[in-house]
Formats: sequence, structure tokens, C-alpha cells
Amino acid sequence: MNIDDFQPPLVAILRGLTPAEAPAVAEALFRSGLRLLEVPLNRPGALECICIIDGMKPADALVGGGTILSVQEVESVYEHGGRVVIAPNFNPDVVRRAKELGMLAMPGVATPTEALAALAAGADAVKWFPAEALGPLGLRSVKTILPPQARVWPVGGVSAGNLGDWRRAGADGVGIGGRLYEPGLPPAELESRARELLAAWRA
Repeated sequence: MNIDDFQPPLVAILRGLTPAEAPAVAEALFRSGLRLLEVPLNRPGALECICIIDGMKPADALVGGGTILSVQEVESVYEHGGRVVIAPNFNPDVVRRAKELGMLAMPGVATPTEALAALAAGADAVKWFPAEALGPLGLRSVKTILPPQARVWPVGGVSAGNLGDWRRAGADGVGIGGRLYEPGLPPAELESRARELLAAWRA
């Protein structure tokens, strides 16, 4: 499994998603064209949401867990159908276990040292986090010292309005949370936001 196989390279971060909302939210996002969904584990019902989405996702889509801090959480996500591990930090044990299970691993990094260590540990991509604070100029700088095949995805503060700046700085993908999804948002509005983001990425 290769992270570049899942296009477009945008992950929808569904913080606060409930099992009751999960089917309609996932359907709206998949219908818009998104193919990577993340449910952060630091909210109630996250594993159940992952299981629900796994049962209805298209063949070319993936669901996974976010804010994953331990090996036990990696294993729980895997058992519920998740195949992507996204973390706010770099923990080599988390990356290692994800890869042993055949999952995609995207740990969070904020420095060149962390990025290189995460890639050496087997990360499929690194999450440039918090992107809002680190900025496109920071991404541009760190990309110059990473291997050409390294994949860097800014997360935090990314929106349709600044996607162009991130792409020009070298972003290989992005994660989008509050600018896309918020609990209780009508599915039609969610789909409209997703399509706007996709159009901005392609532009």
C-alpha cells in the first residue's frame, strides 16, 4: 500500500464525529471525491465511527485514526478497519507497529530532525504540524533537505484560501479539519466545502 495511490491527497479530519453522524458525513465526503478520512481518537465513539466508515467506503478509499499516541491505539484502529495512522507527534514504536500491520503511517513533525527520523523509521509521509504556526516558508525550507521521495502534508489551518500557498511551498498533500468539518454541519454544506477544497487543490 502506497500513500500516493490514494488521490486526491487530501485527508478530511473528522474531529468530534459521532456514530450517528458518520454514515451521512462519510457519504457526503466520498461523493465529493475525497478518499482519505481520519477520525481522531481523542473524542468518544471514534473507533465505532471508523468501523462504520470502513463498512461503506469505496474500494479506492481509506479510513484511519488520528491523534494516535500509543501502540495500543494503533492496534485498536486496525481491529476496527482503519488502515491509516496519523499522529500529532513522532513515536517510533507507533510507526513501527503500523507498518508491521500493513498500515500507512503519518507521524507529526515540526523540525528537519524529526522529519528525517520519522522517514528513516518507515513513515509513509510526515504531517507538518502545526502548519499554521510553521508556515509555508518553513515547509519550503525543510523540503530542500529531505529526500526527493519524501511526502510532507501540512495540517492545521489549511483552507481553500491558502491551499495554493502550501502547494507552491511543496506540500504533497494536506489534512483539513475545522475548515471542512464541524459536528452538526449539514451534509450538503460539508460536500460543498469539500468540493471547494478539491477545486483549490487542482487549481
